[in-house]
Amino acid sequence: MLTMDRVTEPGLTTPAEEQARPATCLQSYQSALEQVGIGSGWNVLDAGCGSGDFLPWLAELVGPGGRVSAVDRLERNTVAAAERMRQYAPGRPVDVRRASVLDLPHADGSFDAVWCADVLQHLDDGTLGRALRELRRVVRPGGLVAVQVPDVTAVAVRPGDPFLFTDFFRAAAPSCPYARQLLRGRELHRWLRESGLASVRQHTTVIEHLAPLDPGTLRFWTRTGALIARQARSLGGGWEHRWAPFADAGAEDHPLRSRHGYVSEGTTVAVGTVPPEQ
Repeated sequence: MLTMDRVTEPGLTTPAEEQARPATCLQSYQSALEQVGIGSGWNVLDAGCGSGDFLPWLAELVGPGGRVSAVDRLERNTVAAAERMRQYAPGRPVDVRRASVLDLPHADGSFDAVWCADVLQHLDDGTLGRALRELRRVVRPGGLVAVQVPDVTAVAVRPGDPFLFTDFFRAAAPSCPYARQLLRGRELHRWLRESGLASVRQHTTVIEHLAPLDPGTLRFWTRTGALIARQARSLGGGWEHRWAPFADAGAEDHPLRSRHGYVSEGTTVAVGTVPPEQ
């Protein structure tokens, strides 16, 4: 979740170990998307679509009279996203291209709305503003720019230290850019305003998982805990000891396999309106 393997373009980093969203989170993500305000008949862009989780939901929102387009910087994701839409709506055209959110291949004002999920936490401060201005550029005046990022300040695991995750992110932030960027989630509203968007609103949802955790959620969070535990060794100051219960993702006595196992996580969505042309 935190370890970075390489920089793929200026300001954009990729976790060394990417994991799919747990299925138990998808209902909360869908609900967040439905609150954006995307209307029937709209032309919408999914910027940084990944494998296309949101595309069928976007297609439902815009209806048969609307249009959904998508971009992602990884070719394997564009292939998967296009295939997802072919299976969801055979014969319905969808424009899926390989491109970066920093340089979208679309004309100014091309869309009624743009949706950008789980992307901006990978951008450093120097390029986050650039990305938001690019998202704004391709949306018509009066249209919407909606962005979603994880909120790691809402992460907690039980049984265990209730402050373990938040304390770690804070301790890692000075030396790990990705940790620092993950802590930026609830500041999205400020970044949207500074990019020139108006009528900015923001909402954070806490998603809770109670034992027995479903297999996908258990796999995601035990692997995430083990990954952070490995990185905690480099911090010193007792961090390795504090993360010892999470070091082995397959351990039978892992806290999340307890009958009292619990994990919470957060997702923040911010929405702004492109102001009228001056």
